[in-house]
Amino acid sequence: MTVTSTDRGVGPLLRAWREQRRVSQLELALRAGSSARHISFIETGRSRPSEEMVLRLAEHLDVPVRERNALLLAAGYAPHYPETPLDDPALDAVRQGMERLIQGYEPYPAIVVDALYNVQAANRGILMLLDGIPGHLLEPPLNAMRLTLHPEGLAPRIRNLREWRGHLLEQMQRQIALHRSEPLRKLYEEVAAYPVPEEDPSEEPAEPVPYFALPLRIEHEGRTLSFISSISTFNTPMDVTVAELAIETLLPADPATVKYLQSLMA
Repeated sequence: MTVTSTDRGVGPLLRAWREQRRVSQLELALRAGSSARHISFIETGRSRPSEEMVLRLAEHLDVPVRERNALLLAAGYAPHYPETPLDDPALDAVRQGMERLIQGYEPYPAIVVDALYNVQAANRGILMLLDGIPGHLLEPPLNAMRLTLHPEGLAPRIRNLREWRGHLLEQMQRQIALHRSEPLRKLYEEVAAYPVPEEDPSEEPAEPVPYFALPLRIEHEGRTLSFISSISTFNTPMDVTVAELAIETLLPADPATVKYLQSLMA
C-alpha cells in the first residue's frame, strides 16, 4: 500500500523502508555519510531531516521514485520528481524511442507496460498472439496480466499455464513489496482469483528441453511457440512515469519458433 504524508511522518516511513531492506541503522548511516544516532533521531521524530538527507537515504534504501516523493511530502518538502503523462511532448523522445525499439524487435513479440501492467505500446508480434481474444479484454486500458491470465484471454492457449501463472503472480508479489501499491494489490487479487483449468491426465508431457529460463509455451494456430521473457527498465530515471515503465521482450526459445515467426513476417 502506498503511504502518504497524511498517514505517517517521515521517520516511521524511513524506518519501514530500512527494515524492509534489512539494513541496520549503523549500516544505513555509513552508506549515507551520517551517524546511527542521527538516523535514530530521524526515525523517532526527534530530528527533521533535510531535503538532501531524505533523498540520500531514499537512494541508499533503493526506494522507488514515486515513494521518494511520498517521503519528501511526509518531511514537509515539495516532491522532487515530476510525473509527466506519457503523451506529453516532453516525453516524445522516450515514447518514440520505445516504439522504435519494439518495432525493431519484430517479428518477435515486445510490449511496454506501466507499474500496473497497463499496455502503453506493443508490436506486431504481440498483436499476433492476441488474435481471437474477446473484445471486452481488449478495451482500454489494456492490461497485460488480465490478458495473460483471464480464462477468456491467453490462459487457455498457454501450455504450461500453472508454471507461468506462478511466475507472474510471484513477480507481482515482489512488485507489491517494493512499491506498496494498493491498485497493484487489487489487480493481483483479481487475477489470482481467476480459475485455473484442471490438468488433462491424457495429455502427454512436453518433450524435455534444456531451457536456460522458464519458457512461456503458447499455442498459436496449432503450433506451440516457446519464448523466454526479458524485462528492461530505464537507468536512473528522474520522472515517476519513466521510472515505472518496463519493456518486455519475448526471445524465441527454440529454432522452430524462430522459423515460424520469421515466415509470418516474410
